[in-house]
Amino acid sequence: MPGRFEFADTLGPEKVIEITDPKRGLRGLLVVDNTAAGPAIGGCRMAPDATAQECFRLARAMTLKNASAGLPHGGAKSIVLEDPNMPLEAKEDLLRAFARAIGEIESYIVGPDMGTNETVMAWMRDEIGRSVGLPREIGGIPLDQIGATGLGLAAAAQAAEEVLGIKVEGARVAVQGFGAVGRWAARYLSDRGAVIVAASDSHGGIYNANGLDVDRLLTIKAEGKSVSSYVGGTVIGPEGPITCDCDIMIPAARPDVIRVDNVDLIKARLVLQGANIPAAAGTEEHLHARGVHVVPDFIANAGGVICAAVEYRGGSQSDALSSIRDLVYGNTMEVLKRAEAEQTLPRTVALAIAEERVRKAMALRR
Repeated sequence: MPGRFEFADTLGPEKVIEITDPKRGLRGLLVVDNTAAGPAIGGCRMAPDATAQECFRLARAMTLKNASAGLPHGGAKSIVLEDPNMPLEAKEDLLRAFARAIGEIESYIVGPDMGTNETVMAWMRDEIGRSVGLPREIGGIPLDQIGATGLGLAAAAQAAEEVLGIKVEGARVAVQGFGAVGRWAARYLSDRGAVIVAASDSHGGIYNANGLDVDRLLTIKAEGKSVSSYVGGTVIGPEGPITCDCDIMIPAARPDVIRVDNVDLIKARLVLQGANIPAAAGTEEHLHARGVHVVPDFIANAGGVICAAVEYRGGSQSDALSSIRDLVYGNTMEVLKRAEAEQTLPRTVALAIAEERVRKAMALRR
């Protein structure tokens, strides 16, 4: 995985570790970006096409996310290059081996991410004694089951309503990536009166200008089918929600889905970044110039890591839910108000706040 040093700067990364086990076909990477504020929390992503560049960028996003939320944690990310839909027994063997390989890196607390879940975190804790996002049965707060990140996105939408005047009730919402993040964002926003007009997953999507039945979409996903099988709308592609007619667009899937070739086709007035690094370089500037507001990923989607941090210190589920609402709402308000006052990008403001906190933490360390 070449090119590791091109991502180094004065914030990090602190450690970059490649993991291979030819016998098991294991290939992985761990990037511990910064631990000045405390041990790094970051998910383990399982995807056959994940890249080293993606891992570096995601690790930095976690550093910024934890700093923005005021958590006593730094940022990291790990990836395992394999299909998450492989047979369960083989997946368990592979991920337990990966956990053992990173076991000595005590500055890294692993959490769930794309392709991994609460069960995987239980396997990893069994191997190395530390992980977050655990099943409830062993004392965890299952952040995917309670929709922690989706709840945070709804809180960000509430803050955006108060600062920007984009009302949630009646807003047409498009969700690209109807998985652990996107489906809960749809649920929480629908409960607040929003109209979900588009939803997609990796196999396709569905659009209906008059609104989709969220309960039906959730049932379809629970049955293991694609949302494109929903009856009562126009079938669209996996990236269809990005450019469909809507007020609020939520990219909640893979990185860099907002690109130079589609950024000027986005019709939303507000983009809530549910995925990590969903926008390619320069695209947020395009949106800003067109008057499209963007709440950056490490502000809007911090609900999951806030939940993980509460779990790590022994807090309850109610503590986690309350913290998510308060922190994401407050951080989004601060970023959007400053961006409006300074006539600059929300990301510019968010980066300044997060980096200042990280550097202050670094100054307190030897």
